[in-house]
Amino acid sequence: MVTETTTRPATRGRRPALAFLRELIFVVVGALIVSSLLRAFVGQMFIIPSASMQNTLLEGDRVVVEKVIAFHRGDVVVFTDPANWLPDEPDGPEGPLDHVLEFVGVPTVGTGHLIKRVIGMPGDTVVCCDDSGRVTVNGVALDETAYLYTSSSGVPVAPSDFGFTVVVPRDRIFVMGDHRDLSADSRCHLTDLSTQGRGQTAFVPISDVVGPAFAIAAPFNRAKRLHVPATFTNVPDAPAPPPESGEIKLEGAGCG
Repeated sequence: MVTETTTRPATRGRRPALAFLRELIFVVVGALIVSSLLRAFVGQMFIIPSASMQNTLLEGDRVVVEKVIAFHRGDVVVFTDPANWLPDEPDGPEGPLDHVLEFVGVPTVGTGHLIKRVIGMPGDTVVCCDDSGRVTVNGVALDETAYLYTSSSGVPVAPSDFGFTVVVPRDRIFVMGDHRDLSADSRCHLTDLSTQGRGQTAFVPISDVVGPAFAIAAPFNRAKRLHVPATFTNVPDAPAPPPESGEIKLEGAGCG
């Protein structure tokens, strides 16, 4: 009597692998969907690529930006490049983690975005500087010692190396970096020519603002909440309705 033996394909080892692969794909796709929803409606993380906001923010910091709340004077905000500002901003180093984060929607600020501190809101008069070398907003001097860059030897950076007076136009803001010597901010565009008029691209459209940065998420040894410096609570509201176009008066050649 001949017994016929049937050999079945070895599928037992393959099935767990396929099940794991399906589960992995499900988890990754789900994470991307959740990440997209969070970025669209709640917040987004950005990587700081330059030193323009030292020492508040350092190169490589990951900041969380809220999209669902308003921002105010003194807030640090992320905004899309309003008028080709980015060529003036140095690019920070990128590693493998940065590329992975960008792939899942966590871009560097340099990828079409910038991050600065809001100094003037629509209608505000921003002046640099008073007799004591301080920036004033609506006639009130700012004590910027809490956030302006200070060197390792304890020497603070000057609020600006040239004087200016601006009145911020409607639906725009005036922004400056905390490391004024390394920040190509609103001050550095007060002489730019554009179809809007000379210097008008110095004022960032509010519609271009992604939102205020409310926390440093990484590295973990720097994780903390970001708060509006107390000095801004003393600034009064703008004395008059904002003009349609920004008003600019320069003392000096501007950014070198």
